[in-house]
Amino acid sequence: MRATEPRGGLVLLSPLAGWSTPLDEVPDPVFAGRMLGDGLAIDPTGATLHAPCDGEIIALPESKHAVTLRSDGGAEILMHIGVDTVGLRGEGFEAHVTVGRRVAAGERLITFDLDLIARRAKSLLTPILVVDGGGFTVVRSGESREVAVGDVLMEIAPAGEASAGSGAREPESGAAPGGDAQARLVRVALEHGIHARPAALIVSAVKALSGEVELAVRDRTANARSTVALMKLGARKGDEVRIRAAGRDAGRAVAAVADVLAGAHEQAGGSPPAAAPKPTSVRPPQTAAAVEVRPGAALPGVVASRGMAVGQAVRLAVREIEVTPAGAGVSHETLQLQRAREQVRGRLEAARASASGTAREIVEAHLELLDDPELTESALAHIADGAGAGHAWRQAIRADVEALRALGDPRMAERVDDLLDLERQVLLSMNGHAGAAAQDLPPDAIVLAAELLPSQLVGLDAARLAGICLAAGGATSHVSILAAAMGVPALVAVGPSLLRVVEGTALLLDADAGVLHVDPGAERLAAARRQLALRTARRAAEREAAQQDCYTADGARIEVFANVGSLSDAQTAARNGAEGCGLLRTEFLFLERETAPSEAEQQAEYQRLAEALAGKPLTVRTLDIGGDKPIPYLPMPAEENPALGLRGVRTSLWRPDLLRQQLRAILGVRPYGQCRILLPMITDVAEIRSVRAAIEEARAGIGRQEPIEVGVMIETPASALMADSIAAEADFFSIGTNDLTQYTLAMDRGHPELAARLDALHPAVLRLIARTAQAAQARKRMVAVCGGLASDPVAAPILIGLGVHELSAVPAIVPRLKALIRGLTLAECAGMASEALEQTSAEAVRALALRRAGRDGV
Repeated sequence: MRATEPRGGLVLLSPLAGWSTPLDEVPDPVFAGRMLGDGLAIDPTGATLHAPCDGEIIALPESKHAVTLRSDGGAEILMHIGVDTVGLRGEGFEAHVTVGRRVAAGERLITFDLDLIARRAKSLLTPILVVDGGGFTVVRSGESREVAVGDVLMEIAPAGEASAGSGAREPESGAAPGGDAQARLVRVALEHGIHARPAALIVSAVKALSGEVELAVRDRTANARSTVALMKLGARKGDEVRIRAAGRDAGRAVAAVADVLAGAHEQAGGSPPAAAPKPTSVRPPQTAAAVEVRPGAALPGVVASRGMAVGQAVRLAVREIEVTPAGAGVSHETLQLQRAREQVRGRLEAARASASGTAREIVEAHLELLDDPELTESALAHIADGAGAGHAWRQAIRADVEALRALGDPRMAERVDDLLDLERQVLLSMNGHAGAAAQDLPPDAIVLAAELLPSQLVGLDAARLAGICLAAGGATSHVSILAAAMGVPALVAVGPSLLRVVEGTALLLDADAGVLHVDPGAERLAAARRQLALRTARRAAEREAAQQDCYTADGARIEVFANVGSLSDAQTAARNGAEGCGLLRTEFLFLERETAPSEAEQQAEYQRLAEALAGKPLTVRTLDIGGDKPIPYLPMPAEENPALGLRGVRTSLWRPDLLRQQLRAILGVRPYGQCRILLPMITDVAEIRSVRAAIEEARAGIGRQEPIEVGVMIETPASALMADSIAAEADFFSIGTNDLTQYTLAMDRGHPELAARLDALHPAVLRLIARTAQAAQARKRMVAVCGGLASDPVAAPILIGLGVHELSAVPAIVPRLKALIRGLTLAECAGMASEALEQTSAEAVRALALRRAGRDGV
């Protein structure tokens, strides 16, 4: 595979498999505005970046999200994987080259985790740019088509007067090198230092100014007119940079560069600093509102429910129901409101009786809102002031809506949809409608709307609904949760451009990558349909095979359980082939209520869960309240650091009355023995003995002689280090990797700035898991992992190699995990685990895991 050089130019080969797209579609003004250079973008389907031509690697940041190659003829090619991926700090990327290395066309440069980037980056679109200042220009490119690695991507040629291969632009005409000189020392305030975007902004800031401008960091210097040279500085946040300029515009140049380094462009939404006139070649930022909805357009959004759909646009516009402001008397309007509320209550209760899972939970939430005393009193107060029933109900609802929005809490703001849904249902009843009218849909409908209410989604024909795209909305709203439960791919927060998509337009909804492709062309739609068919067939095969017990390729038994937090979770787990519940989060019974659930209520709920699992093991974790999960009827002492205070079993021992009640409820489940008890946040054997004493007391109280299995969660470094002693008291271990990672790395798992670094594949965490497994093996105890790492397929071989016998994951991933494990051998897993323990960072372990995943198609 070699790139050719026609007419003194160069043909660049596609470095990625995917779909080539105009730069205009990249959701970033620096790339879309061609501030770094011209070219195109690729929406990747492959996870390996290759060299587009022969050349030398001249820039590779520590974050490994981008690479710049200089061809033998001097053209500089920047390949930037995704948008805003510098913030991942290297997670999910593995570089196979170093700066200064010679590469051949087609050679592997970087591999990356496609799923991780799709979840956490702004966009997967990967710009392939001919960098400005390198003396080359794009003369022909192939946009809007499917490309494979090695296909001809674009043709570039020398620009003529530019100095090819210099990597820096000569001073503009009119420069006065011997004129005024200015210098300033500036500390970099940019969160990720000088990477591609700020480098482009610096070049843009000085482009129209005359004179020489140079930046120096430590022992490195760079011409401010060369994006590649600026990126090669390696300047990080907090570094001191000396800006030097000479010539007529030296003062303006220094000020403009200083503004970029101080982060002024971030406050201005990514535009070049005001000190420098914006070049006429720079296009306006392509925000969601500004993107022209034309064939080939890609509209980015927030993933609410993963998946892919091919279909046609169906616009769903909901007109506001008209109400009469003035009432016809207090008695008349009060009766109108009462009748409407009763009709809605009757419909909701009927829906609850036939609903299950998430749909039932949403109906119950609407019933609670309908009977909210403050809401009713507010509406009646408006009626007393002379308002009509409909107007009064709307005023009461809207007051609560504004109050929730004013909290500034996204989770609370998303409850607004439930209030607005309830408003609509009651107003429809007042107007004589039996309920929300069902929306007729054509086949393969991808519904587009500004917003969607839960009752509207339920009213859609599920057999014809292929996907959902909303201009507004949030990923944790009830509509989003309901869409995920229905298995309908959905994007939210796409922006107002969505509402300009014409009815009937062919659409490709990629809710894995977070992009809606508008009229992408017959070839791409056909490719997507083929991909959908393969994915559907694979998942169907995995679901069918998931009903069988799980063994490795060499016959070792590995159980795949599911984490459960509700009856609907248990039902989903059973359908997906889970071999039991490895973690029942009993907090769902205790949260969002004014009093603790009774023993009878708890036992009834545990019994329903046990029956949903059809006799398979149900691992019930005792109440894990405290820290980040407070409850109003159990006031905790004031704690400076709740994460290190009354949490888990400590709370249960602090309130033994609640513990005894919960233990009796668990012991009352039939058949006896299906349940096993799991104790959270254990740090020493004394805590286990205290709970065992309470269990013995509860067993004696109900006349039970048979023992019940009692396990311990390993989620602190203390419990992992004491695992040999704890194994003498516990019947099994279950490792909670979320808290174990948090406490081991001393990083708050809820801290937004640390989220990217909080990886349970850190060698320190793996060594604690290994120590726990060794202690369990010595005592012939079963060891499980029930934390988030159990749901990460790339981690499964390492966990099994460390000695884990059971993985308890989210229900949806169970079929995939089983399919993966069936292709592993214990020897492979042990070798991989041994290698992982020797790594020095989570990034290195994950890279190792990704190599294995890539090789086996995980």
